[in-house]
Amino acid sequence: MTAAPVEATGSNGPTGPTDAGDAADERLRRWRLVLGGEEADGTGCVLAGQDAAMDGALTALYGEDGKGRSGRDRSAGLGASAPSVARWLGDIRTYFPSSVVQVMQRDAIDRLGLSTLLLEPEMLEAVEADVHLVGMLLSLNKAMPETTKETARAVVRKVVEDLEKRLASRTRATLTGALDRSTRISRPRHHDIDWNRTIAANLKHYLPEYRTVVPERLIGYGRASQSVKKEVVLCIDQSGSMAASVVYASVFGAVLASMRSIATRLVVFDTAVVDLTDQLDDPVDVLFGTQLGGGTDINRALAYCQSQITRPADTVVVLISDLYEGGIRDEMLKRVAAMKASGVQFVTLLALSDEGAPAYDREHAAALAALGAPAFACTPDLFPEVMAAAIEKRPLPIPDTA
Repeated sequence: MTAAPVEATGSNGPTGPTDAGDAADERLRRWRLVLGGEEADGTGCVLAGQDAAMDGALTALYGEDGKGRSGRDRSAGLGASAPSVARWLGDIRTYFPSSVVQVMQRDAIDRLGLSTLLLEPEMLEAVEADVHLVGMLLSLNKAMPETTKETARAVVRKVVEDLEKRLASRTRATLTGALDRSTRISRPRHHDIDWNRTIAANLKHYLPEYRTVVPERLIGYGRASQSVKKEVVLCIDQSGSMAASVVYASVFGAVLASMRSIATRLVVFDTAVVDLTDQLDDPVDVLFGTQLGGGTDINRALAYCQSQITRPADTVVVLISDLYEGGIRDEMLKRVAAMKASGVQFVTLLALSDEGAPAYDREHAAALAALGAPAFACTPDLFPEVMAAAIEKRPLPIPDTA
């Protein structure tokens, strides 16, 4: 039996211990909720009140087709009824915190095949919106009736706006610093001096008797300007397994496009290539311009991106893909090698999501690493640092788990 995610919303009353002496009973209660109350669960614990209602919500999702191991009917089930699912969604939001609700929603979609119910506006209004739900809606986009599309866009917009609030400020600050450092000057004014690099460059002039460094050579930041300093090309695999990465990449694309000193291009691909750069002012439009699913032709996508590069020494290409290539493998690798030889900074991300590396083509990843373009999974929080390193042409901060 699949273990259910059990986390009570409160710490008093029927959902939590009243004092430290109830710790053993609370542990038994939680095991009872996880194990499902079958005859052999060994707890002997009887639930009542809100605990019984929580158990019903868990059983509806994690019970074995509505029946327990003994074959007797369980107390609840979702079936395929939109009203019963809507009630269940309301129940779990009452009994569990938001993070657990999102896990249970994803499990309901995967285990019980409820994706078609997301095409109903009433259902969309009841769910807890998150990145994974957005990915599901994008995969259903072409099948979505007109009555549902406006509700779906509202759900997607809420998630996108929350992500922008979380990620935009730090991304802009990190990349602005990297852009300034990438255009250093040798005779800076006092307030433009990069003291860390100046000290490092003048350590040989350290005077031990004075315990100081004499900076014979000053290194400074370049003064900010409104001109484009770097060009960034985001090349995004829109196969079904990359749903969360597509969502995050679209948000980051919009953030980068809002920076005047970066010219940003966003390209999505499966077996065809679509340039969504003109829609970057609204990441929701970008997302609804994607088509999750289908095959993969990385070589064709990179050929298009390569054709758009005019300043290779000032360009960063970010390929976001699990590297399962359906096109011409050798040509793909030749294109990456050619771009790097021309001065392009090439970054390969197996995923841009919170979950870490998905299944990916290890042979292609190894081949890219041999070309000096190591492939690794990247969390949204790490992405600004990765981009800053690429802009400054320094080693990428590759996670240890890659």
